[in-house]
Amino acid sequence: LLWGGWGLIGPIFALFVVERIPGAGLVAVGSAAGIYWIVKSLVQIPVAIFLDRREGERDDFFVLVASLILVGFTAMAFLLVRSVGGLFLVTFLQAVAFAFYTPSWSALFSRHLDKDHCAFDWSLDSTSIGFASGATAFLGAALARIFGFPIVFILASALAFAGALLLLAVPNLVLPKPVRKSEQPFLRDHLPGEVQK
Repeated sequence: LLWGGWGLIGPIFALFVVERIPGAGLVAVGSAAGIYWIVKSLVQIPVAIFLDRREGERDDFFVLVASLILVGFTAMAFLLVRSVGGLFLVTFLQAVAFAFYTPSWSALFSRHLDKDHCAFDWSLDSTSIGFASGATAFLGAALARIFGFPIVFILASALAFAGALLLLAVPNLVLPKPVRKSEQPFLRDHLPGEVQK
């Protein structure tokens, strides 16, 4: 859902910036791309260190959900940009959102890899991103031509929010259920027979 949404934006983003933001040209587009990659690269390292220091998957899960929500707001915020400075500010927020997404998704995905199929699992992840981005790239360009730029950013935002809601609706697919003391193997095996029954 996330990469499908941003696949909508990819093909039309430079054109959107040049046509809709006063004073923006190719240098502004390139500067925005530079801000995104530099900020994302710098921020995701401390986020990853923070997540690694915390035990369990709950922190990864909720950081992932929060990142999707922030990505959704960022997509909508591009429609409010009226200056090159505003473009850079929203791009900065986009970079922060994806800097939180990348380590949290990677941590969760890595913990659930199939033991003998790590390469296949990571390839499947990359392939799903590629198909989603590729399919929506065609769609995004067509939608922008027919209905204008806003519909593309609104759909990208909606898909990011849908991803967050989907995770919140099925947390048991990601988070392991807490084990009750009576179900823990050590305790169960060492309790008196009557208690075990």
